[in-house]
Amino acid sequence: MTSEQNKIYHERQRLQFCLLHSLNNLFQQKGAFTRASLNSVAERLVLDDPEKEIWTPFSLVFKPHHNSLTGNYDINVLIAALEGRGKTVIWHDGRNGASSIDLDDGLLMGIVVNVPVRRYAGLWKSRHWIAVRKIDGVWYNLDSDLQAPQNYKDCEEVREFLDFIISHDGQVLLVKNENRQ
Repeated sequence: MTSEQNKIYHERQRLQFCLLHSLNNLFQQKGAFTRASLNSVAERLVLDDPEKEIWTPFSLVFKPHHNSLTGNYDINVLIAALEGRGKTVIWHDGRNGASSIDLDDGLLMGIVVNVPVRRYAGLWKSRHWIAVRKIDGVWYNLDSDLQAPQNYKDCEEVREFLDFIISHDGQVLLVKNENRQ
């Protein structure tokens, strides 16, 4: 790992907490979000839902917005957690391709992508959250499944990655800071 990458915070994958890891990687801070804080967001979403689900014994583990044992948080938790930190989440319309994303937008904090994955010899299908962020002028893939952050040589390489994600049933979410005019 280069000395430049040593100063980049990179949390590794554990269980299905990839949303937790991607948020901490996006914010470049250990503990920016915790399991407890994301669980709290998920529980608040349930309380705010006018059409609450009826409780069953499975409700102890399989909650509406996450799995209480393994994590596996959904998009609603991501959006609520980021909005709670003054961020705006914009779902990128994949029909436009990555070329329509302004990677030099001063309000763009980073990008979170959600991709389909197959694990355990293809027997387990799930989805995985990945953070992509520009740090000191360089874009990095901060995927918690990677051994270390991977840098992109330029914006074109970032767009190629995002186009690949879009073409393989992935979703691209732009995370923007508040507009401070």
